Amino acid sequence: MARTTDTDLAPHELRVLVAVADLGGFSVAARSLGLTQSAVSHSVRGSEGKIGAVLFERGRSGARPTPAGEKAVAHGRRILRLLDVLVAEARGAAGSDEPEGSLRIAAFRSAALQLLPPVLRRLRERFPGIEARVRIVREVGRGTAGEVADGRADLAIATLGGSAPLPAGLVAHGLFTEPYALVHAAGHTAPRSLPLVDWAENCGSYTRDWWAAQDWIPTATVEAEDDGAVLSLVSAGHGMAIMPALSLAGAPDSVGISPLGPQRPARQVGYVTTPELAGSAVVRALVRELRAALPPGCERA
Repeated sequence: MARTTDTDLAPHELRVLVAVADLGGFSVAARSLGLTQSAVSHSVRGSEGKIGAVLFERGRSGARPTPAGEKAVAHGRRILRLLDVLVAEARGAAGSDEPEGSLRIAAFRSAALQLLPPVLRRLRERFPGIEARVRIVREVGRGTAGEVADGRADLAIATLGGSAPLPAGLVAHGLFTEPYALVHAAGHTAPRSLPLVDWAENCGSYTRDWWAAQDWIPTATVEAEDDGAVLSLVSAGHGMAIMPALSLAGAPDSVGISPLGPQRPARQVGYVTTPELAGSAVVRALVRELRAALPPGCERA
């Protein structure tokens, strides 16, 4: 039988690390966990001693993870989540075969609006014991995949093949591609002459080469916060935009949508999870529903 060593962190120590990181301080973490501040401090010092690195920067404003602490907390979240899954799946195997338990999903805005509602409805109808929780995250930088890497989500709906590499240790699978289209106020006779309205999440590396080759696309004069704001500005005649299909699902009649031709850009949408959670019953159930879904205007991967 394997023996624990002096460097093994116990689950309660991981919970302390996660609480301090999430809540930003030792005192508030202590209150959340029902411990004294000295007990939390002692636990963190013990974890730092076992790991051999300082995990938090202490200051008057609270505690902030160091780079080593960020790694430790991310792995701690994932380990604690696997312990939850262990219990849920063992109970399921001893009783009902239907998956049950919590399921944490990270999604970017248009996927949360257009893809997830019917998927979650079917999931709830088939498996009422699954409690889905959705976190909407901007798809910039590490994006939704970063939520999985940091242990905050079990599965992410993500854009794949972009400029940001997939965080190490994760697995990704494509679901569908969404083509881009030219968007403008309905009835405008020369939409390509309009100024450009854009937003930060648009145009990753999947569209950059195409974008650079189009001499008719100007530099954006309006940078909006999200695709909903872009549609609102475009429909009011303030410019044109180049947008993917998910962002255009359910667009109002005041918005005109024109194709960009056979060489139009497209981006791939898929899901990202960890190798361990990919085999869990709750993630497998969600993946089945995701694979059955095809939002309007998108193409099967």
